[in-house]
Amino acid sequence: MEAIKTDIKALFLEKEDCDAGTVQRLREGLRQGAGQYKALREVVETMKQRAEVASGAAVKKWQLKLGIANYFLGRLRDATHFLRQAETPLAQFYLGRALASLHELDDAHKAFEKAEKMGYTASQVQLQRAGLFRSQRQFKQAHDLLHKLEELASHSAEYHYQVGYLRLEEGDRSTAIKHFEKAVEMDPHHVGALFQLGCANDLAGNDDEAISYYERCVAQHPVHVGPMLNLGILYEDHGRFEDAVRCFEMIMAADPTNERARLFYRDARAAQSMFIDEDAERKYDKFSQVLEIPVTDFELSVRSRNCLKKMNIRSLGDLTRVTEAQLLASKNFGETSLQEIKDMMAGKGLRLGQALEEGARYDPRFRSQQPTLSEQEQALMNKPVSELNLSVRARKCMNRLGISTMADLCARTADELLEVKNFGQTSLLEVRDKLRQLGLKLRGD
Repeated sequence: MEAIKTDIKALFLEKEDCDAGTVQRLREGLRQGAGQYKALREVVETMKQRAEVASGAAVKKWQLKLGIANYFLGRLRDATHFLRQAETPLAQFYLGRALASLHELDDAHKAFEKAEKMGYTASQVQLQRAGLFRSQRQFKQAHDLLHKLEELASHSAEYHYQVGYLRLEEGDRSTAIKHFEKAVEMDPHHVGALFQLGCANDLAGNDDEAISYYERCVAQHPVHVGPMLNLGILYEDHGRFEDAVRCFEMIMAADPTNERARLFYRDARAAQSMFIDEDAERKYDKFSQVLEIPVTDFELSVRSRNCLKKMNIRSLGDLTRVTEAQLLASKNFGETSLQEIKDMMAGKGLRLGQALEEGARYDPRFRSQQPTLSEQEQALMNKPVSELNLSVRARKCMNRLGISTMADLCARTADELLEVKNFGQTSLLEVRDKLRQLGLKLRGD
């Protein structure tokens, strides 16, 4: 039996009050298809007309409804305009959430404090304030608040989301994921937790799971740019170019100034007409698998194994990025060990230094001596590359190449980055722009 759709029009135009129950019914209604989203847009226009001719207390009621409706349409600036005037606990709570999404964190704190003073559920306000403290990297304050709210752990998805996000910011990814999973178990529609689980699977290379989480995430309203952008990128990676284009178009419709979405949109449109040499792709994948074979899979002498371990050489791919001279420079590594390694490589159709000769890759462990840097410059180069806040696709490239610091990244050339699968001109522009903001650049730029 088909579920009865929520009547969005009646919810806002016939029901006099707007309360937490209204918000819950609106959430459920917007999950019932794109037609509901269109209905809400139409209702907003009708409410604006009624608000213009209303007087007295009725004006505040229309402002509250307009604020809530615009919030769920993703029109955050319009939402804050109406919610500031509504002056109810519900209005102040959603004003705080809208301001937090706009990164106006100090004003968001004030709105949440006002919501609590006016009688909004204190625990729900405190959870949001914990998120604000975490966003401001005031981790102690966030911990203190969440510690006071531990009793919510048995039934609050938002509690587990906030704890998980705090753990993630502190570097405890495994604990964070457990909390996100708990949040989704309690609330299968929790946007934040779904997005974080999508990101975790995305980074781990579990593309099917990541797509599933992102799709569930963007099915909720308001739709956020982050999951929509990541979903579009994954669609493009999997050859689903029409789906990717649709994602980027939705982002540009909501935010015409989003240059990243525009760049990815151009890539996806271009890829729709691009000829793919599937045979070459299969050969490339097979070759990549050979490069990833660990050296421990081969019966090497103890001396050879120990030397490779000391040099942090773990795979055949690592060996293609070192020369015979570099191996022989290692203590206790002689001609016998060298020949053993060469024979092993030849058996797989590879040779030492092959990647370096072809200009395919560059290993920062063996880069030439760099000019002496000042303490300030050295500190900058030692910063983790994670501080660049790169997109998921660019971060995957960093992980594949073992790039962990700014120095590692600056030691790479544009060509070396572009050789990584799924890393294109858009990602290269992003990396260059982020480095330029710090006064840095790629090798050869």
